Amino acid sequence: KAAFINFISDKEWKSIEPVSSWFGPSSFLMSSTSALFQLSMWIRHVHDYLTENLGIPVWGSYAIFGLATLFSGLILGLVSEAFGTDCGC
Repeated sequence: KAAFINFISDKEWKSIEPVSSWFGPSSFLMSSTSALFQLSMWIRHVHDYLTENLGIPVWGSYAIFGLATLFSGLILGLVSEAFGTDCGC
């Protein structure tokens, strides 16, 4: 507590470098990171629903997510080729 009071009273906060706008809470990077965390929570919720409510075994849920990943990659690849974009690979 004393260190914090000294930090304020001695105006040591003026010597601290501000956070770059790149790492600010409303930046694209942090918004993307937040979206990935929300996606992971949604995936966990769907996994729990599949295993607990529908009675699908855990390996079955993993297989469903694996197939969904493969098909989404296939669709993204086809769309990429349709528009003639090149990933640089």
